[in-house]
Amino acid sequence: MLFLRRLFVTFAVLVLALGSQASANPMLLIDTDSGAVLFEQEAGAAWHPASLTKLMTAFVAFQAISEGRVSLDTPVIISKRAFNQAPSKSGLKVDSALSMQDALYVMLVKSANDVAVAIAETVGGSEKAFVAEMNNTATKLGMTNTHYVNANGLHDEGQVTSARDLAVLSLYIRQLYPQYLPIFETEAVTLGKANLESNNDLLTHFAGTTGMKTGYVCASGLNIVATAQRNGRSLMAVVLGGVSARERGEMTAELFLRGFSGALGGTGKTILQVANTAGAAADMRPLICGKQAKAYVAEREAAYPIGLKGQPSYLTDEVKGRVYAATNLGQLRDVPLPRPRPGYASIQTSTPVAAVAIEQPANLGAIVPRPRPRP
Repeated sequence: MLFLRRLFVTFAVLVLALGSQASANPMLLIDTDSGAVLFEQEAGAAWHPASLTKLMTAFVAFQAISEGRVSLDTPVIISKRAFNQAPSKSGLKVDSALSMQDALYVMLVKSANDVAVAIAETVGGSEKAFVAEMNNTATKLGMTNTHYVNANGLHDEGQVTSARDLAVLSLYIRQLYPQYLPIFETEAVTLGKANLESNNDLLTHFAGTTGMKTGYVCASGLNIVATAQRNGRSLMAVVLGGVSARERGEMTAELFLRGFSGALGGTGKTILQVANTAGAAADMRPLICGKQAKAYVAEREAAYPIGLKGQPSYLTDEVKGRVYAATNLGQLRDVPLPRPRPGYASIQTSTPVAAVAIEQPANLGAIVPRPRPRP
């Protein structure tokens, strides 16, 4: 009881404190069964997605696989252009290859920018063509505050989204492509001698976490879309603009705890009833990476000290992270990929997924799946 009382008080302090700042955190908590919004704060505000962009990169790749344009066995080759992307990176050399399946794991777990571009080039022929498909898909999904410029989320002023749009996209991933959900709950990928770890601390410190993706650039702060399931109930949280991994993780865990406890009765809206708002995306760079950063971080720590030394934390569980082994196929160019290895059994491919028309996403709440039993 004391823990819950402390939880409720700190959450009230969080909302009031951040609400008074020029750049508050967009936040959103939804029930993934019904699409009901349990909590929202600036959920429709334009925001830079950073590596949450890779959720759409993955969605378009999943779509291409379902349509037979590529397969999980298709080689994804690291071009010179892909190799030259800024970190985070896979460590692969130019012309090295992964299977599409392994590439998806490395991109989503490690958030490898080089592999994201290589996937885009493999599926679309060029990153430019692939990005056009990303934007077309965003339009079909009703993501009205979203525009993509690249496939990996490296900063561009024109690359924008909102917490609301990210939730819509993530719900569609869960609904249309459930066979790929194990990728999002994987904590690390081994690639040769390298151990490529996720930045999602909830996977190993918040019991019931089922994914999905983190992201960071100076202009956005630290972002996350996360899902968790407890006692047969499944929730999704979106938190944008964190100043540290500590703050991002603790805020997300607190949203989940309040949602699972029943403390958040809901807003009376479904996710599609959350309105996107006009305006340019906030630029967090001066506050996160500029001269104002030290003072701003101190202000945020004072407003939300959860998880700091000597303070309580919501990330106290010890969960063994899921590890996936990927294989570097070597330097490969225009060479057929070998047949599937035994390790491919983690993604079911025996029954192909039919292409799904997504022209009319008006009733997303009705198509959100019931909770699936976890392995």
